[in-house]
Amino acid sequence: MWQRSVCVGLLALALGYLCVLGPELPPAALRQLSASLLGTLRRARSLEARTVAAWQAAIVRPARGWARVAVGVNACVDVVLSGVKLLEALGLEPADGKDHAVLSSGQDLGEAFSHFMRRGAAAERFFSDAAAFQDIARTASEHPAAQLYVGGNAALIGQKLATNPDLKILLCGPVGPRLHELLDDNVVVPPESMQERDEFHLILEYQAGEEWGHVRAPTANRFIFSHDLSNGALNMLEVFVSSLDEFQPDLVVLSGLHMMEGQSKEARQRRLMEAVASISDIPTDIPIHLELASMTDQDFMSNIMHQVFPLVNSIGLNEQELLFLTQAASGPHASLGSWSGIPDVGVVSDILFWILKEHGRAAERASDLTRIHFHTLAYHILATVDGHWGNQAAAVAAGARAAGTQACATDTIDTSRVLLKAPREFLTSHTEAPAKISLNPDEPVVHWHREGISFHFSPVLVCKDPVRTVGLGDAISAEGLLYSEAYPQ
Repeated sequence: MWQRSVCVGLLALALGYLCVLGPELPPAALRQLSASLLGTLRRARSLEARTVAAWQAAIVRPARGWARVAVGVNACVDVVLSGVKLLEALGLEPADGKDHAVLSSGQDLGEAFSHFMRRGAAAERFFSDAAAFQDIARTASEHPAAQLYVGGNAALIGQKLATNPDLKILLCGPVGPRLHELLDDNVVVPPESMQERDEFHLILEYQAGEEWGHVRAPTANRFIFSHDLSNGALNMLEVFVSSLDEFQPDLVVLSGLHMMEGQSKEARQRRLMEAVASISDIPTDIPIHLELASMTDQDFMSNIMHQVFPLVNSIGLNEQELLFLTQAASGPHASLGSWSGIPDVGVVSDILFWILKEHGRAAERASDLTRIHFHTLAYHILATVDGHWGNQAAAVAAGARAAGTQACATDTIDTSRVLLKAPREFLTSHTEAPAKISLNPDEPVVHWHREGISFHFSPVLVCKDPVRTVGLGDAISAEGLLYSEAYPQ
C-alpha cells in the first residue's frame, strides 16, 4: 500500500514540474507526457478504486423510469441470531448430526442444525408442528441477541425500492403487525393483505470455527426454518392481482413461487395452475419481473419454466438457480453437477442464451420473456432480447454496486473493505466460437452480442467481511430494475 502512495506522490510531483516547464516544451511533447503520466497515475490506483470510478460514470438514470411498482407475494419477519445461542436458550443438548426433510420437534432441529453446521452448508427446512414452532419463534424473537428484519423476497425488493423517494410501492403479502412496523413509510399495504400474526422465518447463523458440542463449523453459513403456511400457499396472490387496477403500477415484481415446494405434488400443481391464471390477468402492457429462489424439485422447476416464464418479461436468479434450471430442462451444460469456484462466464452465458432462445420472445412463440438478471458473488450479467430494454449497462453496474454496499452495510463502496474477484480474462461461450475478453477496471461493464441477444457484464467488488448477506440477491435485482428501462411494444 505505501509503495502505491509513494508512486502517486512522485507522479503528482512530476505533473507539477510539467506545469512549470510547460512553456519551454513543444505542445505535442507536453500533451504526450501529460497523457502518459495521467495514465500511469490512473493505473497506480487500486483495481477497486478504478472500478468504482468507472461505475460512477456508467450509472445513469434511464430516460423513462418507474413511478409506481407493485410487489408481491411472499413476506415475513426474518429473525436472525446465533444458532448455538438459540439452541442453548431452548435447553437443547448438542446432538449428532442428522438431516430431516421436515422438522417436527426441537430434537429434529438440533440434529439438522448439527448436520449442516458440520458441513458449513446453508439449508432451509419446514417445521411442521405449529404450536412448537410458535414457542421457538417467541424464544428467538425475544432473545437479546436477536435482530428482526423485513423478510421474504417480495418484501425485501419492495423495501429496497422504497428507499427511492420518487417511487410509490405497493406490497401484497401476509403482513403481520411486526412486519408492518418494519416496512418503509413509502410502502403501501392494502388492508386485505394484513393478518393478525406475523410469519416468522428463523435464520440461525454460525461463524467459521464456531462449536456446538463436538461439531465445529468449517465456514460461516446459516440454517433457516419456518412454519409458513400463508407464503407456502401464495395466499395473497389473488389479492395482489386484484389490487393492481386501483394502484396502476408501471412495473410488477413477483416472487414466492418457490415457497410452494412445501405442499404435496397435487396441491402444488393445482395452485400453480391458479397462479398462472392470475398472472395472465395482469395487463400485458405492464412489465412483470419474476424473482426466483432456491428449489429442489426439478419437475416443479420445469413446470414454472414452461408455464410461468412465457407470462413474465424479466427474471432474476443466482448461480445455483441457473444450474438447477438447466438441469431440470436438460439445457446446455446440464451434466455439470455443481460449480467449482467462481462460475465460468462462458457456461453461464450459454445457459442464459438458451433460456431466452428457447423460452423467450420470438416471432414463432407466445412469450414475453426478454430479460434475465444473473448474479453471483464475483460478477453479474444482464442478458436481453434486442429492442426491449434500455440502460442495461447502468443497470448491471448499479446491481453490482448494490452488492458491495449492502454486504458491507455501507452507503457507498469502501474500497478498503472490498476485493475484485471477477476473472480477469474469460470466454463468452463454450458452445460457439467465443470472444476472449480481458477485464479492464477502467471500463468494467463489458458488452457482447449473440444472435439478437445482448449481454452486459460487470464485476462485483466483494465485501471482505460481510455484515449481512440475507436478502442480498433481492437488493441486487431491485437496484437493477430501478435503473432499467422497458421500451413500449
